[in-house]
Amino acid sequence: MTSAAILWTGGKDCVLALHQALKENIPVHYLITFAPSKNADFLAHPLPILKLQSEALGIPHKIVEINEPFKEGYEDAIQNLKNDLGIELLISGDIDEVNNFPSWIKERSEAVGMEVYTPLWQIDRMELINRIPNEDFRVIFSLVRKPWFTSSWVGDRINPSKIDQLSMFRELKGIDICGEQGEYHTLVLDGPIFNKTMVIQESHIEAKSDFYYLQIDEITLRDK
Repeated sequence: MTSAAILWTGGKDCVLALHQALKENIPVHYLITFAPSKNADFLAHPLPILKLQSEALGIPHKIVEINEPFKEGYEDAIQNLKNDLGIELLISGDIDEVNNFPSWIKERSEAVGMEVYTPLWQIDRMELINRIPNEDFRVIFSLVRKPWFTSSWVGDRINPSKIDQLSMFRELKGIDICGEQGEYHTLVLDGPIFNKTMVIQESHIEAKSDFYYLQIDEITLRDK
């Protein structure tokens, strides 16, 4: 069977893509996070939290450093996944073009002969976000951007009530209900594919110029 890896940020889209791939009996052997070698800033998806997700899921996590120039850097990194880990398929949680640009990962992968699977591609946005409560994933807002959101959203769980509010914001403010234009980011703490649940013990909200984010001070794993 094809040896696969999934591109991993710890947010809702990659987790839903992983869930779909596992439903289709695709053997996912690694979670892969591409990280620039300089100035990597993962405020919405802290790398230690991604490692904890890996433990909760029971799938190894690898951070792959990307060097400049990024076009060649990504292609080299993807080629190394083939050569060093035997990866034949990359799974991505991409759901659509961003600002009319095609998928960066698909373009870089095609250049080195890596197959890419995007199980969420162009699924209806409302259907996609409703998979979160319908399939019992526990997902919180880890970062929200001004002026669309206030700090009160940070740390809240995506549930039917919040989805109703997002739908209203789409009508009133023109946001993408799935945050595809960077309006918000998410962090997944539990779900049907998790062997353990992640419990935030201590956290606080930080503010930067145009966004608020959740600073997690203590987080643990709990048996289910």
